[in-house]
Amino acid sequence: MTESSGTPLPKIGDPAPLFTAKTTMGEIRLADYRGKWVILFSHPADFTPVCTTEFIAFSRNHAEFKRRNAQLLGLSIDSLPAHLAWMNNIREKMGVEVPFPLIADLTTTVASLYGMIHPGADETATVRCVFIIDPKQMIRAIIYYPLNVGRNIAEILRLLDALQTADGNGVALPADWRPGDKVIEPAPQHMDDVKLRFQGDLRGTDWYLKRKKLED
Repeated sequence: MTESSGTPLPKIGDPAPLFTAKTTMGEIRLADYRGKWVILFSHPADFTPVCTTEFIAFSRNHAEFKRRNAQLLGLSIDSLPAHLAWMNNIREKMGVEVPFPLIADLTTTVASLYGMIHPGADETATVRCVFIIDPKQMIRAIIYYPLNVGRNIAEILRLLDALQTADGNGVALPADWRPGDKVIEPAPQHMDDVKLRFQGDLRGTDWYLKRKKLED
């Protein structure tokens, strides 16, 4: 299911398409995670080297996502038996327990809703992408990666921190922002706001770009 088929793909700011799916931890519904952040990510195939390193990395950072009230959900169009065998292989050979559900999307139902089908593959396969869904189940960020390059989990956590900080404080975040750095005040909306900016501390910035420290 693609743009060319007449069905628009989800975009940032759209409601996340709802689904029910079989996973390695039983049947789930996206609606059950309302009130949490959801990191929904797809991978090309089970028992592949790059994907294996990613699942190890996500698993090792699971506590960090949980601390941020975020639920990890993996997905590919492999079968449930293939998923279970792969999870067991990662546990036995790499010593890592995967503590989050992996969706078995053999019918491509969920992958089609989210535009995760690889357009150039000889056989049906899912791309390497990440959807960040907020507690109101709106899509807040989408990241696509090439098949031969693994994801940077630290950057996904940083992006999640940035979204939560922006939402919680009504601010924007500058390039390379990390927790504890200064944030950016929203741009002025009228001339009175512009004049007020000149009354404050603008050292190293200007009226249209003003940084500030968040209070602890």
